[in-house]
Amino acid sequence: MTGEPLLVLCALGPEAWALRGGDWAGAIGGSPVLVRTGIGRGRAGQVVRTLLSTGDYGALVVAGFGASVAPGTAPGEVIVADAVRDSEGGRFALDSAPTLAKALQACGLTTHTGLHHTADHVVRGSQRRALHARGALAVDMEAAAVLAARAETRPELPAAVLRVVVDTPERELIRPGTLPAGVGAWRALRAAVPALTEWHRLVATAAPRPPQPSTLPQEAS
Repeated sequence: MTGEPLLVLCALGPEAWALRGGDWAGAIGGSPVLVRTGIGRGRAGQVVRTLLSTGDYGALVVAGFGASVAPGTAPGEVIVADAVRDSEGGRFALDSAPTLAKALQACGLTTHTGLHHTADHVVRGSQRRALHARGALAVDMEAAAVLAARAETRPELPAAVLRVVVDTPERELIRPGTLPAGVGAWRALRAAVPALTEWHRLVATAAPRPPQPSTLPQEAS
């Protein structure tokens, strides 16, 4: 099992506040490293590229709030990415999504698994419907850049992405009810912390071990 800590990335102060106050008991590799990347692909990619080039981590998680583009979802529910797509058509698969989804469900959180889309701007109205028609369940502004930086620097590093729903196609942020939805999402993100540590433990256990030196005796010359 890896002894390296979990790297947890978020964009916003309220996200960091929720995550910092969660129950991190049992985290392997010591205390997790929590970093705010700031909003947007450019900033997130630059921060993560530097982090992964200069530090050692056992796994990487992007966790925070997001917008659902799927009708019928509700604020406070969690959408785990099994892949993240960017606006240029790049796609990053996340094979351990079912493991994280199961851990979140064990924490009592309603959880969906599917494609996330990373956009360059806030997506509303007909744009959300178009993204959903192309298979997306959630939209954010950082995850694809984080995964692109990982692909460049530490492609073998286990990674996961989750978004707690703040607004939905039926209730966008500009509409009444935003504050209660935000409070519920904040509580759900904090409640998700034990699932992050469990996911890290499971992917660390499953990670391939480095090759061991041969124990066979050498032939005499």
